[in-house]
Amino acid sequence: MTTFRISEAAALLGVSSDTVRRWVDSGRLAAERDEHGHRLVNGAELAAFARAQIEAVDPGRSSARNRFRGIVTEVIKDSVMAQVEIAAGPYRVMSLMSRQAADELGLEPGVVAVAVVKSTNVVVEIPAHERE
Repeated sequence: MTTFRISEAAALLGVSSDTVRRWVDSGRLAAERDEHGHRLVNGAELAAFARAQIEAVDPGRSSARNRFRGIVTEVIKDSVMAQVEIAAGPYRVMSLMSRQAADELGLEPGVVAVAVVKSTNVVVEIPAHERE
């Protein structure tokens, strides 16, 4: 059974360790203590908790499910196209769009934006340190 320390659960959920501790202390997220007194969260329970958090956000009506809320960090424009970079937590999302679309959306560094991704090809990897 996969278990995660509080700091690992926090990193996976994109929140602080203090937030996960508060969720555990309030009973929103279950955790057990190991022989050293460290709190461990069961992987299946963490996945169910994460799914509940996702389902609580109503994205409106869209067939796209992959949404990355972040901050615009760079916009490079020429006369026709724009390249927009968004930092969404530890993730970097790049988008190419028309300059007109970028101008109409008011995209510039510091603006909060949501990158919506719909893809039929998604590669799933297991990090090397998780394969043990």
